[in-house]
Amino acid sequence: MKLTIERSALLTSLNHVQSVVERRNTIPILSNILLNARDGYLGLTATDLDIAINDKVAADITTEGSITAPAHLLFEIIRKLPEGSQVELDYKSEDGRIAVRCGHSQFALPCLPHDDFPVMETGELPHNFTLSASVLKRLIDKTRFAISTEETRYYLNGIYLHAADAGGVPVLRAVATDGHRLARVETPIPADAQGMPGIIIPRKAVVEIQKLIDNMDGDVAMSLSDTKICFSFADSLLTTKLIDGTFPDYERVIPAGNDKVLELDGKSFAQAVDRVSTVSTEKTRAIKLTLSDDRITLSATGPDAGSATEEITATYTSGEMEIGFNAKYLLDITGQIEGDNAHFVLADAGSPTIVKDSADDGALYVLMPMRV
Repeated sequence: MKLTIERSALLTSLNHVQSVVERRNTIPILSNILLNARDGYLGLTATDLDIAINDKVAADITTEGSITAPAHLLFEIIRKLPEGSQVELDYKSEDGRIAVRCGHSQFALPCLPHDDFPVMETGELPHNFTLSASVLKRLIDKTRFAISTEETRYYLNGIYLHAADAGGVPVLRAVATDGHRLARVETPIPADAQGMPGIIIPRKAVVEIQKLIDNMDGDVAMSLSDTKICFSFADSLLTTKLIDGTFPDYERVIPAGNDKVLELDGKSFAQAVDRVSTVSTEKTRAIKLTLSDDRITLSATGPDAGSATEEITATYTSGEMEIGFNAKYLLDITGQIEGDNAHFVLADAGSPTIVKDSADDGALYVLMPMRV
């Protein structure tokens, strides 16, 4: 295999695929990426046996062929080469190494046979539909922060994507929760997706998808079954296994009887929370909100750091009330608010609070209070 490729194009493609590769692997071939030079393109594939990413980039191919090379090592080398340079990749079977040449720099990297590289079989994927990249990005961005990292409740370690009914209107809904906060975001459902099963996309796959669509326009083709889902982009294909578990009935967590409405400027509130929580203990990050007519007093106390208070104006007329929250969780939710105002719908100091975005009717957040 021998080819020449523009450094920035190769770096972009390597960046797409190498992050799937785990730093420590008991199976040596999984530390490598598959390089496949064919028909004017260099194909790159990486997998950890749960996720596989395929990417392709145009290249000037002298000799077609395939080989595997160390993923992170190759990425670091290409990253450090001069911008705008041309890179030559040259593999000869008799050497057992792939040569990477650029200007006066030359590297020889160990290889493993391409035949040993595992192929992730997708099986039949009966449900196929398309979402715009911007819609998929919104569903992920506004729910990802609430994904649980607690491995014992593995069924919460991802985003639950499913067809749902919102007041008689069919929607595609993404939900994530860690038991302390919940994010629910919905969008009009494509006609082809209305019969899809509810699926849980694992956290690692969510992170990789987010990277791929971060600066992308256009559409994303999605194909899925009960066990796997494929995301097809312009020059990339991501396939992942789904979490085999049952997502809890999240509707039971969303309170229906909250009657105290607090309306405030989301950005100003977030800045105040950030300032006041500076003195809170690292473990609990507790902050207290004291609500009275058209104002809120935020306060926090740390045994070693002292105390802090700040008062901000708000629209509130439901009587005095005190409620405590984890400041980090509050900031995570207010960070998703795009409109000028955030709406907090409360019941009492011990009940879950609903947070809504004045600019996004399809987004809803639930936050559990804490004792302060």
